[in-house]
Amino acid sequence: AMIASREEEIRRFVPKPYYGIRGRAGSLTLAWKDKKSGSGSSFQKERIENILKELSGKQAVVERVKKTPKKTMAPLLYDLTELQREASRRFDYSAKETLNIMQRLYENHKVLTYPRTDSRYLSSDIVPTLKERLKACSVGPYRVLAGRLINQPLPAKPSFVDDKKVSDHHAIIPTEQFVQLDHMTNEERKIYDMVVRRFLAVLYPASQYEQVTMEAKVAGETFAASGKVIKSLGWKEVYEDGADDDLEDEADDEKKLKDQRLPEMKTGTRLKILKTSLNTGKTKPPARFTEATLLAAMENPVKFMETRDKEAAKTLGETGGLGTVATRADIIEKLFHSFMMEKKGNEIHITSKAKQLLELVPED
Repeated sequence: AMIASREEEIRRFVPKPYYGIRGRAGSLTLAWKDKKSGSGSSFQKERIENILKELSGKQAVVERVKKTPKKTMAPLLYDLTELQREASRRFDYSAKETLNIMQRLYENHKVLTYPRTDSRYLSSDIVPTLKERLKACSVGPYRVLAGRLINQPLPAKPSFVDDKKVSDHHAIIPTEQFVQLDHMTNEERKIYDMVVRRFLAVLYPASQYEQVTMEAKVAGETFAASGKVIKSLGWKEVYEDGADDDLEDEADDEKKLKDQRLPEMKTGTRLKILKTSLNTGKTKPPARFTEATLLAAMENPVKFMETRDKEAAKTLGETGGLGTVATRADIIEKLFHSFMMEKKGNEIHITSKAKQLLELVPED
């Protein structure tokens, strides 16, 4: 029913075009901002075209430059659902496949801890074993990364240790078993790699950077630009490409705008606007479910409930959603096997059989 209602939303969706303005001053790209709403786009094409005409040949005057030191902590350790979601997103593994691979790494290779867990924290009794676990996994590509941690004291108050947030089993981490990478299949290597890198990442310091934002006025209109200057990579060193691709949903254009290198500027600096252009886009319908997003929705299904019953919503929240970490993969598999759902690419669609079933099933 969750998938059916999402398909209905997509079917009813009508895209609306929106418009914005980009200005270039040397290597800098500025984006127009609505004075009232702060939004970077407008649905009124005429308004944007009129503003564009006003801008030609005008200079920009920098009104404010703000530098904010920021830091980001490593993401939390994996529980089963989070690992299944990420493996689905990165390698297109089904939830069931990921669980089977994990099970082999746990039972046969004995290199990872118990996979069927819903906690992303460790209990305090695990802390004394962390060094041994680091030594066990400091092989191959992890030798240098783990080596740095082995000779250093562990964080005094680790953010990933919380006895209250561990019920039966703690988060998935490497064991103290010596690792032989060449004994693993390609799939096992990939999943093992995810767990080890996440384990190393939480032990590394925060990643620090300086967020720089600037606003300028051109012919009475506000333009803004932002960028960041990396001060120290911290945990991002663990991921070779500099970061775990958490932002892969963000449109490239938007990402480039946020991460550009800003030249040194002061309030009052005048910039010559070399070129202005209209940029357009269309509002997008909600995305279809993939296995990764379906797992997340099963874990937290309250917003998909049709009844507005507060008590029922509370119960659903307390029980940890539909299914358990150990059974969600099976529930999804069963729906594929009984031809209620099918995959097209990595998107999940419901079949005509499922639509019929939803009409026949009594409301309650």
